[in-house]
Amino acid sequence: MFKSLRGRLITVALVVLTAGWQLYAHKSETGQWLKLGLDLQGGMHLVLEVDDPDGTMTAEAKSDMIDRVDRIIRTRIDEFGVEEPLIQKVGGERLIVELAGIDDEEQAKGIVQRNAFLEFKKVLPTSDMDGALRRVDRAIVASLGVDSITALGRAVVQEETSNLENLLFGTDTASVDSAAAAADSAAAAVADSIEAEENALRPFSSLLLVGDIEGTYLVAAADRPIAEMFLAMSEVERAFPRDQIMLWGSELVGQAAQTYYRLYVLEEDSFLTGEELEDATAMRDPQFNQSQVQFEFSRAGGRQFARFSGANIGNYLAIVLDNEVMSAPVIRDRIGARGQIEMGQGTPLEEARDLALVLRAGALPARINIVEERTVGPSLGQDSIDQGRIAGMVGIGLVVVVMIAYYGMAGFLAVGALGVYVLLVLGGLAGLNATLTVPGIAGLILSIGMAVDANVLIFERIREELDHGRATRTAVDEGFQHALSAIVDANITTLITALILFQFGTGPVQGFAVTLSIGIVASFFSALFVTRSFFLAYLSGKKASDPISI
Repeated sequence: MFKSLRGRLITVALVVLTAGWQLYAHKSETGQWLKLGLDLQGGMHLVLEVDDPDGTMTAEAKSDMIDRVDRIIRTRIDEFGVEEPLIQKVGGERLIVELAGIDDEEQAKGIVQRNAFLEFKKVLPTSDMDGALRRVDRAIVASLGVDSITALGRAVVQEETSNLENLLFGTDTASVDSAAAAADSAAAAVADSIEAEENALRPFSSLLLVGDIEGTYLVAAADRPIAEMFLAMSEVERAFPRDQIMLWGSELVGQAAQTYYRLYVLEEDSFLTGEELEDATAMRDPQFNQSQVQFEFSRAGGRQFARFSGANIGNYLAIVLDNEVMSAPVIRDRIGARGQIEMGQGTPLEEARDLALVLRAGALPARINIVEERTVGPSLGQDSIDQGRIAGMVGIGLVVVVMIAYYGMAGFLAVGALGVYVLLVLGGLAGLNATLTVPGIAGLILSIGMAVDANVLIFERIREELDHGRATRTAVDEGFQHALSAIVDANITTLITALILFQFGTGPVQGFAVTLSIGIVASFFSALFVTRSFFLAYLSGKKASDPISI
């Protein structure tokens, strides 16, 4: 097929159509001809560092931690759908993450930083906590003192009493209604003060109401900050039983025009963690229109889950994510390797997808801080595209002018082959879904120069053969044959260099290597096959003795 002119032209046409189809398919799927890198389409540049507030981690421990963070973040970014991210370890303590084409920057940062440690704990009855609450109250009173707890209530009483005295004994004549209102206000303040003094002796338990489900207390939303302050006290932590903890629920609960948070009483040790998780999928419950995450355990995790659920039918199971109870369903039957996390009413499906993504990727081994954040705007990328386009057009234009002016008709045929070459490179980038970066544009222009250089070698060899008196057809065949070894040597050595750059380089270097490699293959094909096919088509209408312009 390749020996006949017709077969050659059919092959060239098929290759051109394939490259054009790859570009068209990529355009139809993504809306752009080629996938652009961070430097061309904009995106985020993050520098991450392991959090070590106490400075107790050794260099080896930090390096190992960064390696683990690297693997997990790579998985998360792949799940997130970012094309061609750059994730590079710097030294032993930092990680560079570059995400091209990010629309929601806060979501991306949340995905990168989120710990997402999943645990499954048993919900205990609140009666198990009664004795501990009394110890907690005594610990708070001993630490803060009753006076500081009741100071606010006393200040209110003094203010209301002062207002009543001014009305009754002041120099101005007070109305009966005003005096009566002031008396009622002062009486209410006194009652509140008495209640505040009583509550001051049980500062924590006075914030708790009986929960709406087994094993929970309700805390008014306005009281949560002070309740959290109490729970964070070291004296309070020591007052709890060693095998019990209290964790907040993730949802607000509305009752009687008030909003509350649930506070769960749980076993401290979890019977199962997310390490046994194999898959997690976000979906929406069609019955209640509620976002949820369905998860699946490994075989070993499924057996553990089945044993626990079988022994605790009728009890509540807390699904805890990052020390916050996401849901606490009642165990109605023995459960195997599958379960689900209810995200709550009004939670968007996108949030459920993010949670499923993080659960699949795994939990970070340590807290990660973003020590540097830089956003590359799309306008800067557009400037790079425009400048690259201008440079490419000027370079190709000069090549076309020089080739035609110096080699005549042969130069014109080489320019036609060069057009095929450019289409092959772009189609190859689209077909491989490779990312075009600014260094990649440099690689493209460099490979154009190599394609022209191959044609120059061929044409000079043809000129030498013509100078020796060879016939036109023979001179063309000899020229291509004798130039072959030099072209192969140049292209193979450059291709090996490009492969080494791709293997050991990162980010922009890899982009340069990919574009250069595709360009080398395309230039080899266009120079030796396409140009020769065009020559044969040109010579087919001439006699063997007719001269050619070269």
